[in-house]
Amino acid sequence: MTQITLTNATLVPCTEETGNRVFNGWIRIEDGRIAAIGEGAAEGEDLGGRLVTPALIDCHTHLVHGGSRAREFEKRLEGASYEEIAKSGGGILSTVNATRAASEDDLVASALPRLDALLSEGVAVVEVKSGYGLAVEDEIKMLRAARRLAELRAVRIVTTWLAAHALPPEYAGRAEAYLDEVVIAGLRAAHAAGLVDAVDGFCESIAFSAAQMARVFDVAQELGLPVKLHAEQLSHQGGAQLVAARKGLSADHIEYATVADAEALAAAGSIAVLLPGAFYTLRETQLPPIAAFRAAGCAMALATDCNPGTSPLTSLLLTMNMGATLFRLTPTECLNAVTRNAAQALGLGDCGRLAPGMRADLAVWEVTDPAELTYRIGFNPLHSRYFGGRKC
Repeated sequence: MTQITLTNATLVPCTEETGNRVFNGWIRIEDGRIAAIGEGAAEGEDLGGRLVTPALIDCHTHLVHGGSRAREFEKRLEGASYEEIAKSGGGILSTVNATRAASEDDLVASALPRLDALLSEGVAVVEVKSGYGLAVEDEIKMLRAARRLAELRAVRIVTTWLAAHALPPEYAGRAEAYLDEVVIAGLRAAHAAGLVDAVDGFCESIAFSAAQMARVFDVAQELGLPVKLHAEQLSHQGGAQLVAARKGLSADHIEYATVADAEALAAAGSIAVLLPGAFYTLRETQLPPIAAFRAAGCAMALATDCNPGTSPLTSLLLTMNMGATLFRLTPTECLNAVTRNAAQALGLGDCGRLAPGMRADLAVWEVTDPAELTYRIGFNPLHSRYFGGRKC
């Protein structure tokens, strides 16, 4: 048995039982798990009073993809419309083409710097979606690349099938055929290969309807896979209610969610995942209904939504600041949003909290006030990171 005790630490357990309480204490780690936690002094490695939180969790990313859309970003600022960019081969189609052209090795190599940026900020769990292949083999290639990231770095990767992300040109006007031949057929193949942890889709007027996503969720249920959904981002399409009805893991974006949606999600135990990076990049003005989520008791998570088009963001610390500044979350809400609530949004019960039995995934910070993690902009106070009890 391997055992280590970390002592003289300012502990932020991020559990519902401890609430907002912060205390000086110690953590004993045995075989990669937290064996015990307590207040006061103990023999062990002295952390000098540094802040210790659960390692952070990024519960919504599109980390694996081909190409870049920096030139499109520039064109938009020069006045080009989305339609003009799309007609010139830009938009999501450019990422699809680049992803299809990339080898699995290429996708791994391009994703690693983005992953490393997250890990450098104390992240230990990252969700990675498919969704830029839009063909069975290319979607599966993305998930294989995502799985390989966990072989190359000390990180836990959770993979999500997102073939219902957009309709590729070869299926123009044939959405139902695309659902049958790519989304559903590919889901079955990817699941058989052990590559899928959850199923997602983009429920929007420019993508897929709630009724179409219900078809996909039926297959996910048949396969025993949890579901989540890009919902109510640009308009209200009933996606949040679909998630609640299926007791899904989360509804994500949700700027146009209603009070009824918040109540339904809370009753279902589904998480409201807020993505301020996309809100910022797209210059959106419709704020998610934070007050309604609070009133309903709907837990909220924050994530980077790292993607090449609408949220080229690889900092979860900046995401926390955005959650506070743009959405008016409190620092405590922001920290819970990237720890215990983010774990719940991924269906993980063994991380995101400092408690006996949890994985010893820890972040040690060069601060003593947890509000510092949300307050600063462009500043990374990480001292060290523990993954499964090992310092890395």
